[in-house]
Amino acid sequence: MSLKQRITDDMKTAMREKDSARLGAIRLLLAAIKQREVDERIELSDADIHSIIDKELKKRRDSIIQYENANRQDLADIEKFEVGVLSVYMPAQLSEAEIAAIIDEAIALHGTASSAMGKIIGEIRPKLAGRADMGKVSALVKSRLA
Repeated sequence: MSLKQRITDDMKTAMREKDSARLGAIRLLLAAIKQREVDERIELSDADIHSIIDKELKKRRDSIIQYENANRQDLADIEKFEVGVLSVYMPAQLSEAEIAAIIDEAIALHGTASSAMGKIIGEIRPKLAGRADMGKVSALVKSRLA
């Protein structure tokens, strides 16, 4: 079963169970998927859908920080719930050791010059997409090259 079909089935289940909070989060995700399909006139693969989910998760994590800084815990809790709903559709996250091994492999291939950072990130992005926070990965690569 494709990821899009799984998300659609989960939406139908949430509708049957009258779980409005979960239903809202899933509908927002499906809207983002459909928007990209219409804009680009393509059928998205599971990897493309993972990238959309990753973007949506990043938006929600940023919102959580903003809401907590503004002392709006009620809105932060809603965003945290949506992060939990969307995280179910992401592949398992890699451990720190696995990420470090992939980074070390790319550094061995491209060298330790600071100008090689773009090549290293380009090398590891497809391997880590959806399975690690690329912001943290970028910081790790930068610290290894320094």
